[in-house]
Amino acid sequence: MSVSDSGAGSASTAAATAEPEQRIAYLDKALWNRLASAGSPQEMAEFWLKLQCSMIDDVAHAVLYRCSDERGTLLPAAFWFGASDQRSNALLKTAQRAITEGKGVVSGHHTDAAGRAGHYCCSAYPFILDGKSWGAVALEVADRSEEQLRAVMRQLQWGAAWIEAKLRQQQASAGDQRRAQSIVALDLVGLLLDEQGYAASAQALVTELAVRVECDLVALGAAAEGPNRVTALSHSAEFGKQMNLSRALAAAMDEACDQKAAVLVPVGDTQDYRITLAHETLSRLLDDAVILTIPLLQRDRPVGALLFQRAHGRAFDQAGIDLCDALAAVAGPILEQKRRDDRHLLAKTGDSLRTQLQRLLGPDFIGRKIALITIALVVATFALLEDRYRISAPARIEGRVQRALVAPFDGYIATQTARAGDQVKKGEVLATLDSRDLRLEHTRWITTRAQRIAEYDQRIAEHDRAGANIAKAQIEQAEAHVALLDEQLKRTELVAAFDGIIVSGDLSQSIGAAVNRGDELFRIAPLDSYRVMLEVDEAQVLDIEPGQQGQLKVAALLDQTLPYTIKLTTPISEARDGRNFFRVEAELDSANGQLRPGMAGVAKTEIESRLLIRIWSQDLLDWIRLKLWAWWP
Repeated sequence: MSVSDSGAGSASTAAATAEPEQRIAYLDKALWNRLASAGSPQEMAEFWLKLQCSMIDDVAHAVLYRCSDERGTLLPAAFWFGASDQRSNALLKTAQRAITEGKGVVSGHHTDAAGRAGHYCCSAYPFILDGKSWGAVALEVADRSEEQLRAVMRQLQWGAAWIEAKLRQQQASAGDQRRAQSIVALDLVGLLLDEQGYAASAQALVTELAVRVECDLVALGAAAEGPNRVTALSHSAEFGKQMNLSRALAAAMDEACDQKAAVLVPVGDTQDYRITLAHETLSRLLDDAVILTIPLLQRDRPVGALLFQRAHGRAFDQAGIDLCDALAAVAGPILEQKRRDDRHLLAKTGDSLRTQLQRLLGPDFIGRKIALITIALVVATFALLEDRYRISAPARIEGRVQRALVAPFDGYIATQTARAGDQVKKGEVLATLDSRDLRLEHTRWITTRAQRIAEYDQRIAEHDRAGANIAKAQIEQAEAHVALLDEQLKRTELVAAFDGIIVSGDLSQSIGAAVNRGDELFRIAPLDSYRVMLEVDEAQVLDIEPGQQGQLKVAALLDQTLPYTIKLTTPISEARDGRNFFRVEAELDSANGQLRPGMAGVAKTEIESRLLIRIWSQDLLDWIRLKLWAWWP
């Protein structure tokens, strides 16, 4: 027998012996039940891996890995048999590769696996939940054909559904717990907002918490400006007004507030270290009860505390502590706001004044003191010094004379030789209109005129006076059309009426576009004659008079100041951008060759000398006077 025959025989024998084991694994209800009822992730991983290895032939070693952090570090969660360091490294590398590629992978496979007895390869499949890798399973199996390896990969893929289902079940359980906490918190918020006043809200809160958290006692303390004072107590009829109990409760609350952390007695194995002297005293006073105190914080400042008490032996688990902490975080700010709102008006006013005086005269808040001194100096300066009162207004440069070139008739743009910003000479062609239709029409009417002339001659020859008169009228009609078309052909060329600059009009993107008669195509302004148009607010226009001097700065010439003189105030207001203004015309005192029509800037017109305080407050005072007059009954 050859080696290959021996290998084939051993493989067939292994397959024959594996079939009963596979059937047994599939029918092993106990193993399936243990997997379904696994109480911890560790048990789930062990039972699942054992079940998978029972379903797959010739598994030498197997490891189930789990991602331990955000970087994807893999740690073993379950083993099948033992694995040497060398084999463990191979399984780990294959699992990492499967997670990186996001699919099942095989490493160490040879195409002649059937003839290589004792040779093994590694197969791995990742666990991906909602696009995030949870871990992977890696198996070291006897090398086999590619078809058999695909069967192994399918088995791992089907088995991965169990892991994903368990993970989703755990997520759903955690989500249910968070939803339950949110529902309780919302119920408490509604309860607190529904009650009127701090006392009623506090009593309703502790009573409701005692029922929701299953506590024998829930106490609420308030720390306004000193130690905690018990303000509400559940089951108050049972405990009455025991002074020793009240002092012990307040001391435990102060202990938690001083540490700004929850305090639990007796302390669990996983709890952080806390000072618990007052809590131990209270626990002994209540027959070794379990005490949990959570401080109520507002802006990281303790404003009170919630104390929960259960009988001996009924400890708080971590979920219960988290719930109580969440409820305290929700209820604390609401209760503190209600407590502050319940104070008398004089108490609120005095508290506010005292706080401001302490900040102003105390050692801190240096910035506030500097600001107050600065404001005082500024007010004194503005109340004593004078300056020239100027009215600022948006301004625009316009040509003193502007000429518009409009379309003489309906037609189409043929050519364009100038556009906005170009300087032109008188008679220079700026654009032309398409004249083909006019020329065809001109030719048609010339032909018609020739026909009517011939007809007229024929009527004369026939001594038909009536027909000759009609033909003569038609000749005159044709000549009128020809004259009209000649005039329109002359107007197809748009020429400049004088030397100047084109301030508007750009037909470079409209070649071939249709225009209607009267459409403005260009606007030309001269280069040596400008005026300044100011947009003065209606509240300041009465201070403007002809002859007043001012200065203008345009955005294009910020390094130059242009003096001007007011000439005319128009009596008509305009509204734009939410403001009403009057157009005021001014004349530049000197010419400037760099100016162009359309330049915009800010103009300041000098009125008179006034106190700085009046200059800066004039607009505000006028607005206040107007609003008071409008609102006064």
